[in-house]
Amino acid sequence: MEKLRVFTAAKIRTMDPGRPEATAVAVSGGRIVSVGSLESMQPWLRRSPHEIDDSFAGRVLMPGFIDPHTHLRLSGTYMGLNYVGPIASTDPEGNRLEAFPDRASVIEHLRSLVTKHKAGPDEPIVAWGYDPGAQQGHLDRTLLDEISADVPLWVIAYAPHIVYTNTPMIKLIGVDKDSRIHGLGRFPDGSLNGWFIETEATAVASRPVRNLLYKSGFGLKSLKLQGQVAVASGVTTTADMIYGVESFEREWSDHQRAIDAGDLPLRMLMVPFESRVRKEFGDDFMEFYSSMKERATDRLALHGVKYVNDGSYPSMTLRLNFPGYLDGEEGLRGEVPWQDMVERMLPFWKNGIQIHSHANGDETVDMTLDTLNALQNIAPRFDHRFTIEHYCISTPAQAKRLAALGGLASVNPYFVHYRSKIHADSGFGPDRSETTARLGSLVSAGATFALHSDYNLVVAPMHPLTAAWIAVNRLGADNETVVGPGERISVERALRAITVDAAFVLRKDDVLGSIEAGKFADFTILDDDPFEVDPFKLKDIPIRGTVLGGEVNLRADEA
Repeated sequence: MEKLRVFTAAKIRTMDPGRPEATAVAVSGGRIVSVGSLESMQPWLRRSPHEIDDSFAGRVLMPGFIDPHTHLRLSGTYMGLNYVGPIASTDPEGNRLEAFPDRASVIEHLRSLVTKHKAGPDEPIVAWGYDPGAQQGHLDRTLLDEISADVPLWVIAYAPHIVYTNTPMIKLIGVDKDSRIHGLGRFPDGSLNGWFIETEATAVASRPVRNLLYKSGFGLKSLKLQGQVAVASGVTTTADMIYGVESFEREWSDHQRAIDAGDLPLRMLMVPFESRVRKEFGDDFMEFYSSMKERATDRLALHGVKYVNDGSYPSMTLRLNFPGYLDGEEGLRGEVPWQDMVERMLPFWKNGIQIHSHANGDETVDMTLDTLNALQNIAPRFDHRFTIEHYCISTPAQAKRLAALGGLASVNPYFVHYRSKIHADSGFGPDRSETTARLGSLVSAGATFALHSDYNLVVAPMHPLTAAWIAVNRLGADNETVVGPGERISVERALRAITVDAAFVLRKDDVLGSIEAGKFADFTILDDDPFEVDPFKLKDIPIRGTVLGGEVNLRADEA
């Protein structure tokens, strides 16, 4: 046994139901040796050289927070573009970018960019961050043509499920009214409206601007910046939920280089995007999984497979059951035809690969549950951990069915606070917007779930204590109105959803999620005890940094 390092704290919340509280934790070789008090761990201390580290003697330790659904590297693709989003953001160097409150201010900004544009007619202006819900409506070809009929304009939504273009950009992309591409938007008369929706269409729209999107070094820059965000938010583990969208090898290499350089103090699980796996490896995909298994470490590893089966909540492209959208929109299904879903998932299912199925709307949740039921009928499995990702708009009946089928949910609760008011009158109506993220129904049904952010591709932070605060209180944006009060959950269940239950969703609960002997020594350093503060103040607890494998990473202003 290497020399023990014993961290003491005012309190340690272990999330181990058998031994829920402690005041000391002994660490060796990046793993936990003993948890309890200096007195209780004397059998270890008498036998091993050790040092007492009381740096956190006045603070609270919890298991390192887990955000099981993020896009840290991909966010760097967009952060270097012209920003047009509704909230303040940052550029790749961490500099502040101001918000654009409405569509009119975005249009004015795009006009100013056209005025300053010095490049040739085939050099587009590329922007990121538009939010049709928060900024009073979608853009379209007609609006963008009014800004410029000569300079190509390419604007991707903050949740990058829609690209908006003008006529010169459509010509540059090389499509017309006769093109047949899944997600190519049209006006009622069949002419192109300038929209490219979801993965197949956005990929086509991105071809002429690929060199602007994937600039040299963007991935490493983004991971370095987001590594700092993670430490400040108390996050020690996350999963990239669309691995391979640019390049399997480059994405893996960037993560490995960032980890090796000390710029990414996280455990990263890379979840391949199924359509990219199929395109690159075809029926030989298991060879890819086998080869990646050999490259895995306890910091970087391949995990599961991801399907995208409908659109986005903030972009209002998800699929709804009756009565549908307020204004008659329909949303969009994913590029894999739903009738083919069982056949597409079955090889992964039979090979024991955990399936993560993106389903934002209740119609898509129904399809996903039907698919899980069919998979169980064809090849019954225990402990499959089939996970519905986002699970934004659902019903109590669907929660019961999910639990009955042994499924899990990884839920984005941030929309309850940040967007329920917006979408009550834009998109979904009050019934669905107020009951977004039905966590109380999941608890009642006995389903296990995690909370995630989808950062940085939705208009919300990566801050697990904020996710827990929303789940417990369900306050709207006015910080007063309780939205869907029956769907509130307890503090204990919310904290489980960002620690041990999140680890379960990622099939890592044997080594992560609680402070127990044998698990990785990953902790979040807090000023106050989340179990004891006023639940309305959960999100305000100061976070000082993290411990990853026994190594301390303090927030930048604490270091």
